[in-house]
Amino acid sequence: MTTLSTVLVTGASSGIGATYAERFARRGHDLVLVARDKSRLDALAARLREAHRVGVDVLQADLTSPADVSAVETRLRDDARIGILVNNAGIAQTGGFEQQSAQDIERLIALNVTALTRLAGAVASRFAQSGTGAIVNIGSVVGLAPEFGMSIYGASKAFVLFLSQGLHLELSPKGVYVQAVLPATTRTEIWERAGIDVNALPEVMEVGELVDAALVGFDRRELVTIPPLHVAERWDALDGARQGLLGDIRQSQAAERYRTDA
Repeated sequence: MTTLSTVLVTGASSGIGATYAERFARRGHDLVLVARDKSRLDALAARLREAHRVGVDVLQADLTSPADVSAVETRLRDDARIGILVNNAGIAQTGGFEQQSAQDIERLIALNVTALTRLAGAVASRFAQSGTGAIVNIGSVVGLAPEFGMSIYGASKAFVLFLSQGLHLELSPKGVYVQAVLPATTRTEIWERAGIDVNALPEVMEVGELVDAALVGFDRRELVTIPPLHVAERWDALDGARQGLLGDIRQSQAAERYRTDA
């Protein structure tokens, strides 16, 4: 009988993270749940153990704290049972760029960029050495569209997409699967924490539908999964245009339009 990998999920106390935890528990995977709110993690863990008869460990951590990130890194490096990392923890942005304090900026980047990258780094070598494993990074469609506002948040999610694509190129030849999931607006607590009324937002996807679609992409081994995108060829065209640009920018001389007469 094949033993299923343990799944470590960050931001697991609610929303997308909690739903990923439930879906993987339903599939029979043991879990390590990571978040700040231990009481909510304990309650979720108890429900999942009872409903699905899986092992669930709780690891309380604030991923804006370097010490707590280090603790989760250690678990990822040392626990060979963990074969799937769901990098879900993140925060949104309230207000425009000029409204952000230095502390707001630092906290958002620490969680959305630094912690996500460090946790992926903590498992990359072990996964590559074993020739198996999966890293799921939760980005956002905002990372494709500065027009949506939230410039710092969008930039952090653009980073997640770029990182995932780069890790795919490096790690997929070694048997490691990397998936970037780009949700649009999803009904989770992230909006309330940012002071935004989600009910006032248009076209809000329910979290269960989002995660179920993302898992279809996971099972198909998609590199980039965009659950709200109905015309898949739009992404293919965008990525194809980007790759077509690569040959044009490998040049030793500036483009003619940027040259000045001597």
